Amino acid sequence: MVEGLAHLHVCLLYLCTTLGGQSLVRYLALACLESLRSFLKLGHGTPKHFFFMRDRDPEEISLLAMVNSEAESSGDAARAPQGEYQVFLNFRGPDTRYGFTDFLYHSMVDAGVRVFRDEDELCVGEVIGGNLLSAINNSIIYIPIFSRTYAFSKWCLRELERIVYYASQLEDKKSIIPIFFHVEPEDVKLKTPLYSEALLEHANKFPEEVEAWRKALAKVAEIKGWNVKEDQSQVSTIKLVVKKVLEKLELKQKSLTKHLLGLDDRVKHMTELLDVNHCDVRLIGIYGMGGIGKTTLAKVVFNELSLHFGKCCSFLEDVRESMSTKDGIVQLQKKLLFDIVDSRCAEGVKDSEQGMRKTGEILGTKKVLVVLDDADNKDHIKKLIGNNSLHSGSRIIITTRNKTIMEDKVFKSKIILYEMLKMDDALALQLFCCHAFDRDFPLDGYDALSSEIVSSTGGLPLAVEVIGSLLNGKDKAFWKETVIKLRNVPAEEILKKLKISYDDLDKCQQEIFLDIACFFFNEKKTDAIYMWDDCKFFPMTGIEVLTNRCLIKILDNDKFWMHDQLIDMGRHIVRQESFSDLGKRSRLWIAKEALEIIKTEERKDNVQALRIDEMDSSIEITNGEFERLPNLRFLKLCNGTYAEDFAKCPSKLRWISWQPPFQDSRDVGYFAKYRSKSRWISCPPLPDSRDAGYLAKCRSKLRRISWRPPLQDIRANHMYLDHLVVFKLGENRFANDSKAWDLIKIVQS
Repeated sequence: MVEGLAHLHVCLLYLCTTLGGQSLVRYLALACLESLRSFLKLGHGTPKHFFFMRDRDPEEISLLAMVNSEAESSGDAARAPQGEYQVFLNFRGPDTRYGFTDFLYHSMVDAGVRVFRDEDELCVGEVIGGNLLSAINNSIIYIPIFSRTYAFSKWCLRELERIVYYASQLEDKKSIIPIFFHVEPEDVKLKTPLYSEALLEHANKFPEEVEAWRKALAKVAEIKGWNVKEDQSQVSTIKLVVKKVLEKLELKQKSLTKHLLGLDDRVKHMTELLDVNHCDVRLIGIYGMGGIGKTTLAKVVFNELSLHFGKCCSFLEDVRESMSTKDGIVQLQKKLLFDIVDSRCAEGVKDSEQGMRKTGEILGTKKVLVVLDDADNKDHIKKLIGNNSLHSGSRIIITTRNKTIMEDKVFKSKIILYEMLKMDDALALQLFCCHAFDRDFPLDGYDALSSEIVSSTGGLPLAVEVIGSLLNGKDKAFWKETVIKLRNVPAEEILKKLKISYDDLDKCQQEIFLDIACFFFNEKKTDAIYMWDDCKFFPMTGIEVLTNRCLIKILDNDKFWMHDQLIDMGRHIVRQESFSDLGKRSRLWIAKEALEIIKTEERKDNVQALRIDEMDSSIEITNGEFERLPNLRFLKLCNGTYAEDFAKCPSKLRWISWQPPFQDSRDVGYFAKYRSKSRWISCPPLPDSRDAGYLAKCRSKLRRISWRPPLQDIRANHMYLDHLVVFKLGENRFANDSKAWDLIKIVQS
């Protein structure tokens, strides 16, 4: 059937290209072609079975090549590069396949680049059009390798014409890096017989294509590339090409703040200390108070040096926070292994001890660049780097607030200490003005106020950014009021100064800020937005305000990022709600405290969110305990379950995260009777539960549940989750005939 459709495709293409003007037949042919293309569509405006065969008739090949342009002009000719491949190699096989091109290909793959070269995908005589065109369209960088017989290949020229076309459609996102292998740019410009004679031969067989090939050759020949001479080292050129590709792709690059001031000298000093040209092992510990810019410096240095390490780079963020849980340790170990080796190596890690052994083995055999950001315990370093000797040439950067963790001999190599000092007054003022005035200096009449505010921050970049962003666009009265508040806060109490920006938020924005600080930093924003929207917190506006105030950032992967000082501030605000009575706090993120509050018999109207995880023993929440939390809207429960009759337990829960017990069940299908508005569900393996059917009458206003139950049945009756909008399920092992699948369908509707 596919082959027949392909031939129909060819016939339609023939009609479209041979019939001139706007004839009815041509119009109908175009309409049919568009319908067929929609049926065969691959996903980026390219028909899946747009056939190109190296052994097809030349006239048919010419026809297909011409009408590909016709078809592309009516579709999405050049979408943003989101495809499987990042680099496309265009080369003449007999000239370079087993030499220069092969070395270049493997060098880029070893550096973590996804590279397309046709023999990886296609066998001799196989249909190559759909895959080839998709690879060209979706690639970000094109590397044509011009060799002595390149121009004699119609395939090389056709690929080049497509490359030039796609690159011209998205010049800001796609680029061409030409390599002149034993030829000169003048040859490619057709100013010598080498390529011009080849084009003359093609003109007899493919007259309508040759002109496009000439233009493509001329355009690419004007681009600065690399000349590889016969008496020149190919290795040095390949290293330069790979470095250029990595720079353009920014594979391992960390995102940085918009305004980077006063870092040039520090970065230069750091790179000199690390000196990647020496083959010894070097470790540097950057220490200083929170918010002073340690992470930013580490990111800039990492971005500069990562090009020297190819794929073997890893930046582990928020080590201190992640290491607070057992699972967090394993996740960091897995990320380190994934970054440096591959996913298969990472997936094999089951616990932290195994992870430490694996990372130690890997780091002993590979030259790596690793950053451990915000470590506060020497055991963190041991768990992630291991106790083995590191491979020669490796570089480790550690940022910490606690200088003492690097004084003991954790590694066999000495750690070089680097103190992060505060910004000088002039640079701090410039940074403040960038955020407060969107320029490098104060507005008229604001000089004295600006200087006093900057002085009060103690040269701490985080405080400068947050307070400057707060004052942006505000009148002078607001500025003077802020100065008075800052004067009343001791210089060393930075959290109180940062809280001035928090206090200026409206109630909904404050709720969002505290949720992120306590639960959602380094989490995808989508899930939380569902809950906040249902709670009428106006999340889109709130997130925009928090971002503009430099209180949060949205990373490229759509996750929330918050500075650790701001996380500390948010949690401090929650603790201040009541230092002695946990039941009067709005949020509890420490499992022991959350469990304590659940088990007390008093009603807790203030509690909005609980996270109970990392418990060694399983827990059980009864209807009476649940009833005493009437305003709970967020619940993450791991290794726990529910029991007794919940019929009289109305709840405002919006978010549940749940990992059910590992056992079979016959009655999970009754979950389908839940009264739920859930708009989001994630379901890694979920085992069946025998008594789940009794939940049919349970009413709840839960908005978010995250639940990982213990290895036991759920024994709760009559549970209605009327307000649920996020329901996250942990591992499951549904049988194929389980009625639980009906639940998932109902909840998703």
